[in-house]
Amino acid sequence: MYTPTQGRPASTGTAGATGAKPLPRGAAAAALPRPADGGGGQSPKPWKPRTTQPRYELPVLLLIAATAAVLFTWGIDQSIYHVFYASAVRSMTDNPVAFFYGSFDPGNSITLDKLPGFMWPQAVSAMLFGFHGWSLVLPQGIEGIGCVLLLHLLVRRWAGVVPGLLAAAFLTLTPVTVGLGRSIVEDAPFVLLLLLAAEATQRAVERARLRTLLLAAVWVGVAFQCKMVEAWAVLPALGVTYLVASPTTLRRRLGHVALAGVVTLTVSLSWIAVAAVTPAQDRPYIDGTTNNSALSMVVGYNFLNRFGTVGVDAAKTGSISAVQGSAQTAAHTSHPAMGNSVLKMFSPGLASQTGWLYPLAALGLVWGLAVAWRRRAARTDRVFAGYLMWGVWLATFFTAFSFGSVTGHTYYMGVVAVALCALSGAGLARCWQACRSGGRRAWVLPAVTLVNVSWSALLTLDYPRFLPWLAPTAIALCVLALAALGAARRPSVPHRPRIVAAGLVVGLLSILLVPAAWSASALSPRYNTIGSMGRVGPTSRVERGSARLTSSQRQMLTYLEAHRGGAKYLAAVPSWNDAAAYILSANASILPMGGFTGQVPFPTLGQFRHLIGSGELHYVIIRGSELVASRWAQSPTAPVLRWVQSHCAVVTDVRHSGAASQALYHCGVGSAST
Repeated sequence: MYTPTQGRPASTGTAGATGAKPLPRGAAAAALPRPADGGGGQSPKPWKPRTTQPRYELPVLLLIAATAAVLFTWGIDQSIYHVFYASAVRSMTDNPVAFFYGSFDPGNSITLDKLPGFMWPQAVSAMLFGFHGWSLVLPQGIEGIGCVLLLHLLVRRWAGVVPGLLAAAFLTLTPVTVGLGRSIVEDAPFVLLLLLAAEATQRAVERARLRTLLLAAVWVGVAFQCKMVEAWAVLPALGVTYLVASPTTLRRRLGHVALAGVVTLTVSLSWIAVAAVTPAQDRPYIDGTTNNSALSMVVGYNFLNRFGTVGVDAAKTGSISAVQGSAQTAAHTSHPAMGNSVLKMFSPGLASQTGWLYPLAALGLVWGLAVAWRRRAARTDRVFAGYLMWGVWLATFFTAFSFGSVTGHTYYMGVVAVALCALSGAGLARCWQACRSGGRRAWVLPAVTLVNVSWSALLTLDYPRFLPWLAPTAIALCVLALAALGAARRPSVPHRPRIVAAGLVVGLLSILLVPAAWSASALSPRYNTIGSMGRVGPTSRVERGSARLTSSQRQMLTYLEAHRGGAKYLAAVPSWNDAAAYILSANASILPMGGFTGQVPFPTLGQFRHLIGSGELHYVIIRGSELVASRWAQSPTAPVLRWVQSHCAVVTDVRHSGAASQALYHCGVGSAST
């Protein structure tokens, strides 16, 4: 039977706060904060020693981890290349400068439009195992398994063994988690780092340990290298929990949190600082900006732009604004934007990947806080601190994503899923205990099971052709569970404990069936492309990302390599997409112009002419003139392309064939001054 008692005895903080003498052993035991009432009017049990471990815990945890490993890595040998990110990884394996800055191309001309920290594990994996699609996905699979195990540890220490196992199982079977483990996006390492920060904060709160709190600050700073300002959204949850529940004086708590803030800021801005003090000629241009500033890329391009629909303008920060980049990014976005309001989080596009457990998580949070309030839990109470941390965590990220644009990408929701799973695990275990104990609270479990299964069935209505048996089966299981639990309410029913146990198991199956089936669909290439952007289920798109050159591209590459003449770059192209095939297949030093959006003013006409005049660049590959006129006429690259067409000679020895023909231009030294 569940009891939220496993873990280390919580500190009361009495001596630390007042300087009083230690209490006698018996009095100290009596002064320990009591865990939440499990329901049914029973007195809560005292905390058990941390070493207490039921025999079933390790086998069940290993089974959950094995399930996660299968879901995250099945078919990994069929991984595709996400063309944009994979090109950067290939370049990052080429030299230390490209590795540190996250250069898109081997020539270190321009960076990614994000901080490169999330790609460092991928680059290391590619260097260890070779550059393959699976070697780029492998780190995310390992990080996903780490998230499952770490969430179990966090919830077990806070609420007990059963809630910890439930939370780990819920996270494993949440589609967005499976998608992250099979993708190349930044959220798998990001979520893992925030969980590490939460784990350190949890330990720091127990005994007001500054050193451990500073470790949490370091983890948040490292997470900043993956998702930039979004990492700071976890600070309210961690900071409030420490300020409220740490067993020491308010003055010390405030001082500790302030010092942790300084450490977080220092680690977070370390990469930006290095980029800022490095001369521009000694590092790549910072993508996403008009002023070659890492701070502009982080604050303007990747943060303020997310709130453009609520009136925030990032153009004045030196970044490419959302309006400027919208035309280009729309061409590379698989899914439309979903609006910006709280309702967005309940839309099928996001909720089907993340929100299957909304009702159960809401119950877990509300009931847990209500019990803590009713029993007047001590400020330093461990259970109250856990609800505080996960509640603020969920509220902060839920609100941020409600009003911040995620451009249809569901992988942002991974950080929401961990809070939902933690609260759902604690809430369901509390319901189980109340159901076993009897009384009025025993009806909470049937009620929340019915509501959660109904919510899941409602979400499936938007996808009637996808596994149409799911909703009816889940509803049938729910009815069966409710019947068993209702029958067990009668004292005269024989084998009542067994009936209750059967009802609990069937009820759990009814809750998990739909999200588990969605997650398992990722094993089919029809419903998930491993190595892509992480969406799972019927809303996923079959994506292709090949590193192979076409025959005409191979001809072009052969010609350029034979006529390189000592140039730094084989050729320049007006789009990163045009450069990607050459980088992926041959690690060719191709200069992409215009950045990811095509709106970055790099290189300027003066910089381009300098490259020609210095002999660092001889060739430019441009698509047909009609495409240039329609697509690039208003871009910062347009003056360069017009200059090339006016001053450089077309190479007739090699030419792309087909509708999307490309012309190769040779720009000699003399042409730079023409």
